[in-house]
Amino acid sequence: MKKIVVLSGAGVSAESGIKTFRDSGGLWEGHDVMDVASPEGWAKDRELVLNFYNERRKNALSASPNKGHQIIAELENQFKVTVITQNVDNLHEKAGSSNVIHLHGELFKSRSTVDPNLIYDMDGWELNIGDKCEKGSQLRPHIVWFGEMVPMMEVAVEETLSADIFIVIGTSLQVYPAAGLLEYVKESNPKFIIDPNMPEVFPRPNLFLIEEVGSAGMKKVREIILKEYV
Repeated sequence: MKKIVVLSGAGVSAESGIKTFRDSGGLWEGHDVMDVASPEGWAKDRELVLNFYNERRKNALSASPNKGHQIIAELENQFKVTVITQNVDNLHEKAGSSNVIHLHGELFKSRSTVDPNLIYDMDGWELNIGDKCEKGSQLRPHIVWFGEMVPMMEVAVEETLSADIFIVIGTSLQVYPAAGLLEYVKESNPKFIIDPNMPEVFPRPNLFLIEEVGSAGMKKVREIILKEYV
């Protein structure tokens, strides 16, 4: 069974109604992204940061997977599929994808501020001042903020190196280190990039560019790979 690795970004969730800060000129729901997605912002105003992610969770709870998410999940019927996502929502899991690597953290988890190994699943959408880990320290969103290390990057590289087919969907390929994963795909293996606003990509063998939104692009890619690679 051939292995597909999918690198997904905000574009795949946009069709489900989840906004991205890049759509708003660097503002995220009216906030400078550094105020709500950086260690400095957390140190400056914890309540603002917690409230911001509470609102993101409320939004994500009401969102449903779109056809793009669903097709990715359905590919598990014919392929071994790993999803590497830059998104913090859980729409890939809701659609049925069973192997999802979250590079930038997970919206529905919280983490200790004194021990990064203490990570907790969240039952609802609220995380507030006074919610503490078992060591008595304030909990923070389990999100990789700007300026922080990306702990799952090594795992993502290992998965990419073993990919027979690599699909990029809904990402600008401007956010590193995730954008660099494309460089780890073997030259001889097919690489598909799906985006209505195609990012600038260095030409390489077996690269297919599909200028479509995620759901329409995944339909085309599914047709190609079922015909050529099953």
